Amino acid sequence: MRYSTLGRSGLAVSRLGLGTMNFGPVTDEAAAHHILDRAREHGINLVDTADVYGAHATKQVYGNEPEKGLSEEIVGRWLAQDAGRRDEIVLSTKVYGAMGVGPNDIYLSAKHIRQACDASLRRLGTDYLDLYLLHHIDRRTPWDEIWEALSILRAQGKVLYFGTSNHAAWQLVQGQETARRLGQFGFVAEQSIYNLKERTLELEVLPACRAYGIAVMPYSSLHGGLLSGVLAKHDVNRSASGRAAAGLADDLEQVELYERFCGKLGHHPAQVALSWLLHQDGVATLPLGIRTVEQLDNSIGAIDIALDDSALSELDDIFPGPGGPAPEAYAW
Repeated sequence: MRYSTLGRSGLAVSRLGLGTMNFGPVTDEAAAHHILDRAREHGINLVDTADVYGAHATKQVYGNEPEKGLSEEIVGRWLAQDAGRRDEIVLSTKVYGAMGVGPNDIYLSAKHIRQACDASLRRLGTDYLDLYLLHHIDRRTPWDEIWEALSILRAQGKVLYFGTSNHAAWQLVQGQETARRLGQFGFVAEQSIYNLKERTLELEVLPACRAYGIAVMPYSSLHGGLLSGVLAKHDVNRSASGRAAAGLADDLEQVELYERFCGKLGHHPAQVALSWLLHQDGVATLPLGIRTVEQLDNSIGAIDIALDDSALSELDDIFPGPGGPAPEAYAW
């Protein structure tokens, strides 16, 4: 495994991380713990979860509808099995989503941030988080209030670093400049959708993150399976779901070109897609939404793939980005 510092912080994170969104509703606890064990064997130290993970519109596996917080609980029970695991792991979770029916059980008020953080700590069985992400922008809560709440958590030793997810560039600027005015360290990570097929991030968010020393942590690295070698699988209809299914309907020729290119390289399409992301300046780590150990073992190969300028150029031809950063991408 290779490691990178998380943005301008000194925190070392593995280039591939483990996302746990599937733990509970898709991957049962025993399988999830097996994946966590294997990730540890591979040298993966970033485990990324969220308070709302565990309840999805997918088929449930426990006989009752999975509940929010279940993914954190699964990770927490794995951590409890070995006292040394917590110190090895860079543990990340998120706050914003509705965790109850009350008017203050959602968004980023100081009240909800405090209550949500304490609840996540209980579910994870730990007394601190390495990274706490604002899962979405809250347009009704002022940044001064958000940073006051976050600074209290850090002063209490409950959180070491803070980040964001699904924020636009101008929102990152507002948050970072407020932190600077208040004498706070600011954000060190932004988790956004980013992959070969979805490259909107390159317009403004990625340049803003580079300018502020904020690490980019892409999610949906394989665009819902579209970049995972879906055409080579025996049953395309079963392999494709969500973005992959929609993408196949509209972009079959593009996906065919991509899979032929990967065959020419001699690497699995999923590994090439992950390697491309790792070649992008500003991308520190990829929290992979793994469902099985086999997926994890296959993904690890992306670490050792070196894409030269010719390969990167050909990938740009297959999946054109927005044309560079704003405003040059759309103005003279």
